Amino acid sequence: MKRALFPGSFDPLTLGHVDIITRGVTLFDEVIVAIGVNADKKYMFSLDDRKRFIEETFKDEPKVKVVTYKGLTVDFCHEIGAEFILRGLRNPADFEFEKAIAHTNRHLSTIETVFLLTAARTSFIASSIVRDVIRNNGDYTKLVPDSVRVKP
Repeated sequence: MKRALFPGSFDPLTLGHVDIITRGVTLFDEVIVAIGVNADKKYMFSLDDRKRFIEETFKDEPKVKVVTYKGLTVDFCHEIGAEFILRGLRNPADFEFEKAIAHTNRHLSTIETVFLLTAARTSFIASSIVRDVIRNNGDYTKLVPDSVRVKP
C-alpha cells in the first residue's frame, strides 16, 4: 500500500489544500491528512474545528484519513507506516522552503517527499490570507470548502 502523509496546520483548510489532497488520492492508496500540533503557535481555529473541516470535506472519500500528531513529521511517518510526504507548491518561495525540509527529512529517514504544483485557480490561496480576510470581515467563502465556516 502506498501511503502518503499530507502534514500541515490547516488553519483553515483551503481550496488549495483540497486540490492537493484530491489529486493525491489518485497517486496513493491512502492520503493521511496530518494536523501538526504546536503548543507555541496561536491558531484561529481550534484543533477540533480544523479536523472537522477536513473530515467533512472528504467524508465521501475513503482514501483520506485525518489525524493529529506532535513531533517530527518523519517520526510520525515511521509510526504509521507512511513512505511518502505529500506537499503542494504554489510558487518559487514555497519550493525553496519545502526543498530544504525535504532534504532534511531525506537525511533523517528514507521518507520521500512528493511535490504537486497547485492548480492555477488556487495557487494564490494561503491559510494566512484566508485568516486575514476573515479578521477583516471579507468574503472568505470563495477561498475555502463549504465545510469551513466561521461561527457568528
